[in-house]
Amino acid sequence: MDEPLFEHVLREQHRAEAPLARRVAPKSLDDIIGQEHILGPGQPLRRAIESDRFTSLILYGPPGTGKTALARVIARRTKGAFSPLNVVTSGVADLRRLIAEADRRRLEDGRRTIVFIDEIHRFNRAQQDALLPDVENGRIILIGATTENPFFSVNAPLLSRSLIFEFRRLEEDDLVRLLERALAHPDRGLPDLTVTAEPEALRHIARCAEGDARRALTILELCLLTGEPREGQLTLTPELAAACSQRKLLHYDGTGDAHYDMASAFIKSMRGSHPDAALYWMARMLEAGETPRFIARRICIAAAEDVGNADPQALVIATAAFQACEWIGMPEARIILAQAATYVACAPKSNAAYLGIGRAQQAVREAPAVSVPGHLQDTAYSGAKRLGRGEGYLYPHDYPGGYIPQDYGVARGAFYQPTDYGYERIFRERLAELARQDRDSARENQETRPPSTAEGTTPDGADSSHG
Repeated sequence: MDEPLFEHVLREQHRAEAPLARRVAPKSLDDIIGQEHILGPGQPLRRAIESDRFTSLILYGPPGTGKTALARVIARRTKGAFSPLNVVTSGVADLRRLIAEADRRRLEDGRRTIVFIDEIHRFNRAQQDALLPDVENGRIILIGATTENPFFSVNAPLLSRSLIFEFRRLEEDDLVRLLERALAHPDRGLPDLTVTAEPEALRHIARCAEGDARRALTILELCLLTGEPREGQLTLTPELAAACSQRKLLHYDGTGDAHYDMASAFIKSMRGSHPDAALYWMARMLEAGETPRFIARRICIAAAEDVGNADPQALVIATAAFQACEWIGMPEARIILAQAATYVACAPKSNAAYLGIGRAQQAVREAPAVSVPGHLQDTAYSGAKRLGRGEGYLYPHDYPGGYIPQDYGVARGAFYQPTDYGYERIFRERLAELARQDRDSARENQETRPPSTAEGTTPDGADSSHG
């Protein structure tokens, strides 16, 4: 009798001492704030949970958006056994033991086993592979939660056996509702204290949490613990909220979705000629600890891919910025990066060179190979002239304007097609003039060529097909 009582008291003590985010955690689907796109009335996932008939699930999204909270709600609702598994301390042997228990449970009372794995992306390939056969044959139902994109971090066979639901970051209004509910919650703590909150204080906490409910509740708890009550009254002011939050939380893991999404937004802002957006996304990356080298590389790529010859100076500035950042480092490197990023964003745009190399590579891969014309072949070795290499080559600098029409093996305009933007307009006009000279030269050669005889024969009718 003493042992169960002691365990009950210990559980109550742990519950009272748990963080605020845990004490006010949702107990039903209606308590979960946000995620209406998957948990709203009539949504398939909600119906499956309410009927206790669902398959394996992968819950994917930023931290503090309700993935673990939903798993706990499922644990309260399901008639099956709910078995959480710790990714840090568990190995394949633990998985085998858990599956054996699931088999025994199914035989004894017919109950199924739901295995919840938080941060499933931390499981290595062998551990994930160990789950496959038992998920496939229904011995266990898997609920995995991850902040990483599962299409990169979870084995494809395991993904194909699970339904994937993406959780979205909570909006500011969602977090304010969450904070208001927490202040009115019976397990809020400090029962002898009357707490009121100025609206702007809750707004400040919500802004600093950046869509993370757990972060918002942690800041609120710090406000409750460190605020100075007067006569049993505590007012949460914007000043108290600012003191407890210190600095906005920036979700950025350096390798996952946030890293690539912000890099993509940065590049697309430069491509879209929006210097303000480019500076914002660059600042987000820098504030979150991204390396200047990573950003400088993206600026160099954008300068060549998206500006190209519309402003050849863009790549020069981007390359100089890359080198300067290597020498100088942060925090001053941000100034250099800002100059290069805004230059690329403001420059005229052309992707003609980028498209040109793509067309040329496609031709190399798919079309018949073009032989190097004899007059373009290398002559810088002994015996080249005896083999006829380079014979007939016309040195352009020997002619007016530094140009003379001749065959280079590829037709003009086949790959590089300059635009009318920026400096590339000059290229376009020059290339058009050279093409005109090529046509004139071809016409003159046609007019001065002696009358042709039947193809494949000499004037006397002898066969010349073999020279």
